[in-house]
Amino acid sequence: MENTFLKYGYSAEEIDKRVADTFTQIFEKPWSRFYFEGIGDTGYFMDTGNCDARTEGMSYGMMMCVMNDRKDIFDRMWKFAIDFMYMTEGPMAGYFAWSVGPDGKKNAWGPAPDGEEFFAMALFLAGRKWGDAEGDSIYNYTAWARRILHTCVHHKFPMWNAENAYVLFVPACPFTDPSYHLMHFYHYFAMWADEEDRDFWKRAETASREYLAKACHPVTGMNPEYGNFDGTPNPFGPPPEHGDFYSDAYRTGANIGLDSLWHGHNPEFEKIADNLVTFFADIDPADYKKYHIDGTPVLLADGTEEKALHPVGLLATLAQTTMACSPAAGGAAEKIVRRFWDTPLRMGERRYYDNCLYMFAMFALSGKYAIID
Repeated sequence: MENTFLKYGYSAEEIDKRVADTFTQIFEKPWSRFYFEGIGDTGYFMDTGNCDARTEGMSYGMMMCVMNDRKDIFDRMWKFAIDFMYMTEGPMAGYFAWSVGPDGKKNAWGPAPDGEEFFAMALFLAGRKWGDAEGDSIYNYTAWARRILHTCVHHKFPMWNAENAYVLFVPACPFTDPSYHLMHFYHYFAMWADEEDRDFWKRAETASREYLAKACHPVTGMNPEYGNFDGTPNPFGPPPEHGDFYSDAYRTGANIGLDSLWHGHNPEFEKIADNLVTFFADIDPADYKKYHIDGTPVLLADGTEEKALHPVGLLATLAQTTMACSPAAGGAAEKIVRRFWDTPLRMGERRYYDNCLYMFAMFALSGKYAIID
């Protein structure tokens, strides 16, 4: 697997140390971690900005543990998800509640599809790496991954639109979130999910690549947080502000980068990556703004430009985006990667989201974000 950091002259030893140190800071160091042991033999990621545990972060943490071979933490996080997030009653039974408190009390009775996607992929990879328990055990990872994906497609309120094969913002809603389109995951879902659904996942893989080519601005490469099926921004609210390039949206470039790492470059994604990386190449992260997708900064009521809430996270995703760039954007890509290398993890109450994206970029750029054969 390509090691981008090595290409830019960093040594294998310092790369390995940086990846390991990043994982340690997230999971263990008292001043920087947001992983905590929970009730019984469970563990969870705390969204430090909102003081809850989310399926987004839980599934991210499980993926990090697979990549770093930490079955002990993986199993604790997965048990927390099963014990406190999995819903066995109500209209959304079979899905995971997207937000719960550290005490396991549900804050919501609805799911978020990005959590289900990452749960399924992390579980598939766990089964391939560590093997599966037998029968109905929650540690029969592969069986649970298939169960999750079956529910997503066949539930009364499905997470994917059956006609266009687009992942939805929430089940059965009429629009999508571009950053939820994980075509690089669907490629493997089409091989590992229930046989009856494999053709659907092949469709979803193709549909997501086609959708992102529509949703990303042709000049800046930016995409909205929420999008209509035709690729136009959907400012769904309140407040009606989710049609802009903001926190959720950053992940799209990272997904494009990882897809290119796993499945090769394509012209549409090269153009998006080149545009996005070039736009930000000479902007200091301290000056990142909230942007309309044409690159115009969003203005607050007092006329000042709204700043990015997660600048370190944006930089991390841009660094991962560079893996999809063409040689023509090589100078801009190198600037972004070196800036990322020189930027430490975020500290303080907003560290959770930024540093999740930071860890994934570290794995990807070091060649360690890889499929387990």
